[in-house]
Amino acid sequence: MTFLSYASRILRQGVSLRYPLSCNNCTNNVRNLTSKSVTTKTIHDVNTNVAKDVILFKYENPKFYQYMNLFAVIQYMFWSYLGVFAFTTLRDAPVDQSKINEDTPWYRRINLGENKYRNTLGAVAILVGTGSLGMIWMYTLKSVRYLILNKGGRHVTFVTYAPFGKNRMMTVPLENICCKENRTNARVQLPLKVKNTWMHYMLDMRGEFKNPLLFDSTAGLARKW
Repeated sequence: MTFLSYASRILRQGVSLRYPLSCNNCTNNVRNLTSKSVTTKTIHDVNTNVAKDVILFKYENPKFYQYMNLFAVIQYMFWSYLGVFAFTTLRDAPVDQSKINEDTPWYRRINLGENKYRNTLGAVAILVGTGSLGMIWMYTLKSVRYLILNKGGRHVTFVTYAPFGKNRMMTVPLENICCKENRTNARVQLPLKVKNTWMHYMLDMRGEFKNPLLFDSTAGLARKW
C-alpha cells in the first residue's frame, strides 16, 4: 500500500508540472512570433518615389454634381426672369395718398414701379441667380474626384468635377500643396490648399483613400510657404 500511495503521488506531481510547462512554451512561442511578424509602418518608412502613377484618393459621385448643377441653372433662369420682369414690366403707378389709412397694408403704400424700387428688385434678383450659379460651379470645380501622385513622387494631379460633366485636371508640384487638417481628424471634408490658387480643394470624407500612408507622407503634409 505504501508503494502504491507513493506512486500515485509521483503521477499527480508529474501531471501538474507537465501542463504549465507546455503552456509557458506556447506563450513564449506566440510572443516571439508576434514580435517578429508584426511591424508598425510610419510615414517615414514610405517610399514616395513611386515607379508609376498612384491614386491617393477617389470619390465617385457624378450624379450628385449633375443634379446640383442642374438645380443651379434652373435657379439662375428663374431669378434672371424675375429680374428682367422687374426691369421691363413694373410700371410707375403713384399711390393715392387719400386712400391710405392705418389699416392699409405696407405693400399698398409702396409704388413698386418707382425707379428706386424697380431697379433694386431687378438687381437683387439677377444678383441672387448669378451668385447661386457661381457658388455651385465653384464648389463643383473645387471638389476632388481623383488625387493622383505622379511617377517619381514630385507632382500631384488634381482631377475635379466640372459643371457640364467633364473632368478638370491640374498638375502641381508636391511642395505647393498644404493639407489644412489631419486626415484622421477630418469628419466631412479635408481641405487642401494649392499655392497661388484661390480657395481650397476639398476631399469628401465619404470617398476612399486608396493609399493612406502614401497620402499622409505626400499630399497630406502641412507645409508653410
